[in-house]
Amino acid sequence: MPNQVLRGALILEDGRIFRGEPFGALVDAEGEAVFNTTMTGYQEVSTDPSFYGQIVCMTYPLIGNYGVTPDDDQSRQPWIAGMIVREYCDEPENWRSEGTFANYLREHGIPALHSVDTRALTRHIRSHGDMRALLVSDAAAQSDEDLRERARHAWAPGDVNVIKDVSIDEEREVSASGPLHLALIDCGVKENIICSLQRRGVEVTVVPYDTPASDVLALGVDGVLTSPGPGDPVNTGDAVEVIRAIVDSGIPYMGVCMGHQLLALAVGASTNKLKFGHRGGNHPVKDLATGAVYITSQNHGYQVDAASVPSEQGWRVSQINLNDGSVEGLEHVSMPVFSIQYHPEGSPGPQDNQYLFDRFIDTVRRHREKRIVQGNGAVTASAELQER
Repeated sequence: MPNQVLRGALILEDGRIFRGEPFGALVDAEGEAVFNTTMTGYQEVSTDPSFYGQIVCMTYPLIGNYGVTPDDDQSRQPWIAGMIVREYCDEPENWRSEGTFANYLREHGIPALHSVDTRALTRHIRSHGDMRALLVSDAAAQSDEDLRERARHAWAPGDVNVIKDVSIDEEREVSASGPLHLALIDCGVKENIICSLQRRGVEVTVVPYDTPASDVLALGVDGVLTSPGPGDPVNTGDAVEVIRAIVDSGIPYMGVCMGHQLLALAVGASTNKLKFGHRGGNHPVKDLATGAVYITSQNHGYQVDAASVPSEQGWRVSQINLNDGSVEGLEHVSMPVFSIQYHPEGSPGPQDNQYLFDRFIDTVRRHREKRIVQGNGAVTASAELQER
């Protein structure tokens, strides 16, 4: 396409401009420019709340070829600010397809560009880091300097608490056949997390991210899981205090991605921003206890500072990323608490890590049985005292 006139553009805060042709909604968007290395799953990426406010560059060169279907939505709506691709296919071939990706984005008011040099964009982000960006559908409407000025002051999801925008407003009950009941704190939950628990016979009550710990525990649940979510964990307001109180209660806890970072902050560790984040389905993670290596699906821009983990209080790093050595898991030496930085529900990405839900449910089940035994013992002891 050497003679093609590219009408749209992505402008980065450092002034770099990448030209492209619009194929989504014909609107402008501000956000954080990031890249994702998954080969499939563009609809799952679009509807993953952890991508809220981000303009996503897909490194795989062909996007749209299998269309879209409501069955693949991971949330109630797409959350991305914009989409950048190399080649877009507007004639999908797939028996599940119910429409094109372009129409899907248009329906939700999300702009997108194709014919962008996504390799150059990805290399630029890897060299200079994730940054503020502006996506425009008509780059000729303003001068390049005006566009650069707008990009320098673009809004980014790390500026404010964005979890409040993606979390539910009221409780949601998901029934199941088994005896276990979990609370799922919604910081931006993906549907496959709920499905993964439901398939294991677990009843789930999904609660807003800022639900007081006392209200969560009053549900009588056997354990608590905190979901992934977007933005900087230090901006989440009272969520850290909620997690701290839940962990202090002694109830089993599992944190996923944002839930992992909130756990770290709750126990006194700190977090910091990665240069260009982990977003893709091919990140190798090593379990330090077993030496096993898992290929994981990830989507986050922040990490737990390993040096800040309070080992003197029984906390330890349980898993690390083999690409950069960053923290991928935390656990306590005696309490029924652990967390992971990646996405075990794996959509998009591999299914290797579903075992983590089994691990948590086993922990919850053992803790519940122990509680029942202790409760029966207390009842028996009370009866004996009354007989005396």
